[in-house]
Amino acid sequence: MKSILIKNAQLVNEGSIFTADVLVQNGRIAQIGQSITAEADETIDATGLHLLPGVIDDQVHFREPGLTHKANIETEARAAVAGGTTSFMEMPNTVPNATTQELLEDKYNIAAKTSLANYSFYMGATNDNLAEVLLTNPNTVCGIKIFMGSSTGNMLVDNEQTLEQIFSKAKLPIAVHCEDEQTIRDNMAIYEGKYGEDIPIKCHPEIRNEAACFKSSFMAVKLAEKHGTRLHILHISTEEELKLFRNDIPLEEKKITAEVCVHHLWFDKEDYDEFGTQIKCNPAIKEARHKQGLLKGLLEDKLDVIATDHAPHLWDEKQGKYKQAPSGVPLVQHSLQMMLEFVKQGKLTLEKVVEKMSHAPAILFNVRERGYIREGYWADLVLVDLNKPYTATKENTYYKCGWSPFEGHTFSSSVTHTLVSGHIAFANGAFDESKKGERLLFDR
Repeated sequence: MKSILIKNAQLVNEGSIFTADVLVQNGRIAQIGQSITAEADETIDATGLHLLPGVIDDQVHFREPGLTHKANIETEARAAVAGGTTSFMEMPNTVPNATTQELLEDKYNIAAKTSLANYSFYMGATNDNLAEVLLTNPNTVCGIKIFMGSSTGNMLVDNEQTLEQIFSKAKLPIAVHCEDEQTIRDNMAIYEGKYGEDIPIKCHPEIRNEAACFKSSFMAVKLAEKHGTRLHILHISTEEELKLFRNDIPLEEKKITAEVCVHHLWFDKEDYDEFGTQIKCNPAIKEARHKQGLLKGLLEDKLDVIATDHAPHLWDEKQGKYKQAPSGVPLVQHSLQMMLEFVKQGKLTLEKVVEKMSHAPAILFNVRERGYIREGYWADLVLVDLNKPYTATKENTYYKCGWSPFEGHTFSSSVTHTLVSGHIAFANGAFDESKKGERLLFDR
């Protein structure tokens, strides 16, 4: 691999911002210092730019295998890299579901050939695959995924005995989607009685409401506390759920952690008027008080990680009536820019963005030698220009589905370069796909 010298960057790392050079050799960070004079195959003048550790997104849906008309690992990994995400952890509700070791490894084989970003894939749990789940290697797989609420796909785990067994025996982090299925069904019946097949999209957060989220999250937390499980609750969407999480101990000591997604911080119920089913997702985007509460919970460290739950569908699929339109929003390309917008608005600091999008996922999943700008670590790095506006268009949005809710929106910041495991995968709007990403490994 060629060596790279990044000069005069503003490093944002481990709570500090300082000017430094970074030398990359053999895919790793060889040296961090002032005025590095070593020879390199390529030099990047980063004057006026900020250098961040690459984003680690712990929740995406890249749709391969089986749903590749919507997306695939190759296209979505490219989009991720263009937005500064260097590593992703992908969900098992593909077709077939990744619920056996063989099917799980099939996804790794696809990624090894096609993914521009570093990658890991969750093992999926069902009501009847406990033996397969327990075979999962904790050093090479990010975690186990449980849908405690059906969401999309057919992986609802609602057998109490199965849940007890997984929570008591799993050697990996358990990541859960928490919505109570019965509460949702009861609410749906009420709204079908009122509106028939013409339920307004603004009813989505009333059908998949606060009670459904809290009831399921509460049950997951109680199970984890009972068995000492390493539990990670995905996409928290309500202010009420924050009371379930601690902020009085360091992240390294937490057994129960929580994630917030960019769309739950950005949008609220009033945005259904403009975006309609484009922003239909599970859990639902809810009233503005939740958006405000989630930001507060993030700043107070009750919410540990920022992710996307990137979930593309075709534009035509999203245009159906409320019940027919699938849930999910394509977000991975613009997640870092969304949070940098919060920096511009004074809602977050750069240091906090890096903490929640890079450092914390690395800590939470025990990712080996990534998530920080440290000598000896893999060179997963992102250069951003905080003063270069960027307008999202159909032409510069790289999802296979071909659309984004941000089309036409101008962000105040741009991603100029993304290095993945020491390879300049993206630079000034152009990709270099001559080297693929690496499989993530975990120190457990």
